[in-house]
Amino acid sequence: MAALDRTFAPRGVRFVGVYSESDVTGADVSRHARGHSLSFEMILDPAGVRARRYGTTLTPEAVVLDASGQMRYRGRIDSSIDLLSVRSRDLSDAIQAILGGKPVKRPRTAAFGCAIQAVFSLPQAESASKDLITYTRDIAPIVNRNCVSCHRSGQIGPMPLTAYKNVAAWAEQIERVTQARVMPPWQEKSEGTFHDERRLTPGEIGLISAWAEKGMPEGKPRELPPSPTFPKSQWDLGEPDAVFEMPLAYKISPDGKDIYRCFIIPTNFSTDKWIAGIAFEPGNRTVVHHSSVFVDTSGAARKLDALDAEPGYTNPTPGNGPGFSAPLGALGGWTPGHTARRLPDGVALQLPKGADLIMEVHYHSSGKLETDQTRFGLYFAKGPIDKRLRMGDISNVTFQIPPGDADYVATAVATLESDITVLSVTPHLHNIGRSMALVATLPDRRKLPVVDVPKWDFRWQPSYRYKAPLRLPKGTRIDMIAHFDNTDANPDQPNRPPRLVHWGESTSDEMCTCFFAYTLDSEHLAGPAALPGLSGEETVVVPSIPSSLTKP
Repeated sequence: MAALDRTFAPRGVRFVGVYSESDVTGADVSRHARGHSLSFEMILDPAGVRARRYGTTLTPEAVVLDASGQMRYRGRIDSSIDLLSVRSRDLSDAIQAILGGKPVKRPRTAAFGCAIQAVFSLPQAESASKDLITYTRDIAPIVNRNCVSCHRSGQIGPMPLTAYKNVAAWAEQIERVTQARVMPPWQEKSEGTFHDERRLTPGEIGLISAWAEKGMPEGKPRELPPSPTFPKSQWDLGEPDAVFEMPLAYKISPDGKDIYRCFIIPTNFSTDKWIAGIAFEPGNRTVVHHSSVFVDTSGAARKLDALDAEPGYTNPTPGNGPGFSAPLGALGGWTPGHTARRLPDGVALQLPKGADLIMEVHYHSSGKLETDQTRFGLYFAKGPIDKRLRMGDISNVTFQIPPGDADYVATAVATLESDITVLSVTPHLHNIGRSMALVATLPDRRKLPVVDVPKWDFRWQPSYRYKAPLRLPKGTRIDMIAHFDNTDANPDQPNRPPRLVHWGESTSDEMCTCFFAYTLDSEHLAGPAALPGLSGEETVVVPSIPSSLTKP
């Protein structure tokens, strides 16, 4: 909007920013305008009068009036929130047409964003009917269980949902995103199998919708459940044994494509350490999308860092390692909504003495200059170590997805060479991936579901951590099947016509992998001193065996 103002204001176009939200103050508006270098007029509209006048329902949503005051355009600013995926500049095109005395080709487009907050009144005397759906009895338990871990002060959620006033103000938005199953962002089709499941039943979604449509009655205070409790420490697992921070603050430009930046952090440990947990503290949650920590004993990261004048280096293989072969893999990562957990007693990751830790941070622009200095903490294992946590994967790296194929299928199969216990699984696709499912067939031919993500979303990439670890005996066959949509109808398709897509490190390429965190049932370590050295071969016991590709 600032760029459009600079372009069109000299040609007589007047820009006005309207803030139609009930809980926004004049100071909030001034601070927001300064932060984003918005020099045009701002109007505070807490009652939503202008929003109703022009029929706008979302923010941001643009309205263009001609010199006579006639509405000539209403809708989105452009076709995507991802700068690299913008295919049409709808608002700019509308202004250009009006200035040129031409009709606007598309006078109405569908905007996307957050619902404009409803201006609500507290309900009158509460009905005695037991059928009345209220916040205190029906909605608060749902929100407490699924939402407030992120939607509270200092967390990743863009608005707090910790009190009736907050939830009622955002009722329209909450109804919309829960109906679309965008929120809560839980993709796995499971019921109680994994830790931290945040998912709504159809009945709960219906309750939210009915409550919003009936005017959001608050209910009786005595029926309000206790608020969930969270650690008093800023760290999910309490104070870490060791804290590491980016050596210097990093600046993120106001606009441009996403950045995957790697920062080198020496450990300087004189002995090997056994790691039972890792927790992250994003320095600037506005721009930090996710972060991962890798282990490097080769010095390769320092060579990449030396070639870049700014702190760290830009990852040439974003999201898929630190930019070079790292046999020791990752210590862990953080994504929005992620809850840190310690490994089970007796299980740990080995961190060699003197190793460098490489923290990759995925940044996206906020519209103004930002800085970040993310940090993480490590938790050392207590007591004897019985098993080393290992990482493996099942992948298909030979797929070739033709342009225009709306349901391309890629498969892979692996047979276990040892008895293993799986602690977590992490499916991984990119933008045109639509779904992934894995099924284990045991030696006695019984089938066990491993993971099933029917609606993949690249923006949310959790690891699914079993409440009861999954034991798989030697000889178990694991089949993976993934579906892809390489057409214009796929809303996540990058900003270019569909083309032949294959395996690649860039997010504009594709991947088809499921990672496993597991232990060997036969391994019983006497302690750190008795452990052999690690090698890349030792860390992969679930082999990667791509199969030939077939259509169903």
